[in-house]
Amino acid sequence: MAVLQKIRVKFGLAISIIIALALLSFIIDPNTLQTAVQSMSSKYDVGEIAGKSVSYTDFQENVDKFTTIQQVATGSSVQNEQSQTQVRNAAWQDFLDRYMFIKNAKNAGIRVGEDEIVDLTTGNNISPVLAGNPGFVDETGAYNPDLLRDFVQNQVEGDTSGQLKTYWHYLQNAVMVQKYYDKFGALFTNSSVLPKFFAERIAAENNNTVKVDYVMIPFDYADSTVKVTNAEIKSYYKAHKKNYKQNAGRDIEYVVYEVVPSEADIQKTSDDMEAVVEDFATTGNMKAFLLKNSERSASDYWYTKNELASNLSSDIADFVFSGAQGASPVYKNGNTFRSVRTMGTANVPDSVYVKHILFQGANAKHQADSLCGVIAKGGNFSNLAALYSVDQASAADGELGNLGWFTQNYIIPGFEPVITAELNKPFVLNTQYGSHVVVVSKRTKPVAKKQVAVLEKTALASKETFNDFYAQANRFATITGGTYEGYKKAVDSTGVYSHHQNDVTEATSSYGSINQAKEITRWVYDNKAGKASNIITVNNNYFFVVAVKAIREDGYKSVAEVAPSINEILRNEKLQEVTKKNVAEKIAGMNDLGEIATTLNAGRSEREDVSFGGRTYIEPALLGAASVAPEGQICGPVAGQACVYVFQVSDRNEGSFSTEEDAQNENLQKTQYNAQMIVPTMMEYDNVKDNRARFY
Repeated sequence: MAVLQKIRVKFGLAISIIIALALLSFIIDPNTLQTAVQSMSSKYDVGEIAGKSVSYTDFQENVDKFTTIQQVATGSSVQNEQSQTQVRNAAWQDFLDRYMFIKNAKNAGIRVGEDEIVDLTTGNNISPVLAGNPGFVDETGAYNPDLLRDFVQNQVEGDTSGQLKTYWHYLQNAVMVQKYYDKFGALFTNSSVLPKFFAERIAAENNNTVKVDYVMIPFDYADSTVKVTNAEIKSYYKAHKKNYKQNAGRDIEYVVYEVVPSEADIQKTSDDMEAVVEDFATTGNMKAFLLKNSERSASDYWYTKNELASNLSSDIADFVFSGAQGASPVYKNGNTFRSVRTMGTANVPDSVYVKHILFQGANAKHQADSLCGVIAKGGNFSNLAALYSVDQASAADGELGNLGWFTQNYIIPGFEPVITAELNKPFVLNTQYGSHVVVVSKRTKPVAKKQVAVLEKTALASKETFNDFYAQANRFATITGGTYEGYKKAVDSTGVYSHHQNDVTEATSSYGSINQAKEITRWVYDNKAGKASNIITVNNNYFFVVAVKAIREDGYKSVAEVAPSINEILRNEKLQEVTKKNVAEKIAGMNDLGEIATTLNAGRSEREDVSFGGRTYIEPALLGAASVAPEGQICGPVAGQACVYVFQVSDRNEGSFSTEEDAQNENLQKTQYNAQMIVPTMMEYDNVKDNRARFY
């Protein structure tokens, strides 16, 4: 099981997800898949990929598989919300690979043959999936095929649970999938070629710099004669409808009653605190006392004064470092009450450098005790670690047995005593991993620190207070009568602040600063516009009443919704033409830019060293016109985004700072950037619908 132990120690949870999610730089984070088209495939489908439905049952089976992979890699079945999300993302990525990416790669003529797989797993071109796996590298960090062979032949074949087989099949599949990504990426980047003619032209354009004098005449947005008709808006909408595609969304309003402790609740907590603080000052069994009376358990952490001030308060830090004995006064911070007592004073380093030799098994403690004596008499630690330590992977700075630098916040569980251990004095430490012979060989300069016990109580809402807030929310919900109109009346009559939140998606789980509120989203998507909810309780601490104002399904925004923005676009285009016409009429026959500026009552500006590849910014319309304009002539009017330009190129220079190589490098950068859009483009092409947010 040595291979498995190394995988768990080095990779932890990450091993079960990194390979699947980071095959190439252009693979996007699966969380962003929620921005793909979210139209309903089936109410009970987790998604749809290239016309294939992913049912909840199928998806959950894949989640179970990746959960097993995670458990094998970490040796733990503990699942927090973050790890569950990561496992679900890996399961979804697996479906994307199978149903979408590999299909498209094969359609592009890409194949990964059996001979390649053999070469990638046991040949001369080992896949990074295996070569980078800590379970298959030796103590020098080099890939060792013997470790892989031992894992497959002895551990996988002898595994009766099937978990190691699942993990090995996962690695084999990851090897194949990564190769597909490698080949597709190479096909994409290598097919982007900039011909020599275009590279020469780009370099020449970038080397062509001009000095531009210009007059800028802004549009007259107050011109009431420039109007846009409904017919023009409809025609523009029809021609540009693809620009108005939308994902499903909901606009809502809501009120929320947060349950907070009353003054009576706060006073009761203060009284409870005062009732035990005297015993806190004298107790001989602090761990048991805090377990019974405090929200904060006993801790062996050593604090500097600044740490105490930032973690608790400056008043507490001042008390502790004043040298005062016994319990401090009770300090109130919000609804939290604290008293502290100094439990220890010492000069403690911030960091220590630790070495260890690990023994496991029934005789581990006896072996550790014996070897500790040998090291105390001058035995070579590194040599003894090579001979006896179960941990043959830890070799910080190239020396076997070195764990490296530890701090109180970055330390192996059970190793806390090393922080205050004597320098270069071996001792035995028993942890969940076994018995260790430990030596602290280096440390930072010790500084004054304190160990403290913290008696802490936070005022919570009583049952009476809870019921009072519920009654307020219930009164509001009763007035609404289940409708948006009733909701607005309830807001007016109660004076409660109404929150607005637009574009609520099925993935929305936060409302304002309130997180883990997915039940709000589920209610919103289960109801029609104009409906208002009864009380929805979130985290047992918030009472929501929600009203749905508007619903937008997957598809396209209506003409009415986008008419204001289209009107602005079309009116701007008309203003361009009107302003150009007016300017042309007023400056007809003029050939002096100063005279033109005076006639138009406009400002005059100048820009030097203007080129396509330069750093001097001018509006693209003016840049393009100036790059080909004859020197010394009045040119224009040229319409920009919000103004019209009349200009004159007064100087032109041919430089040599831009080369064909620069053009080729720029093209490569563009190609690499565009490669990031491969997967999103595939998703759009294959009409990927990610409905996971409905279920999780």
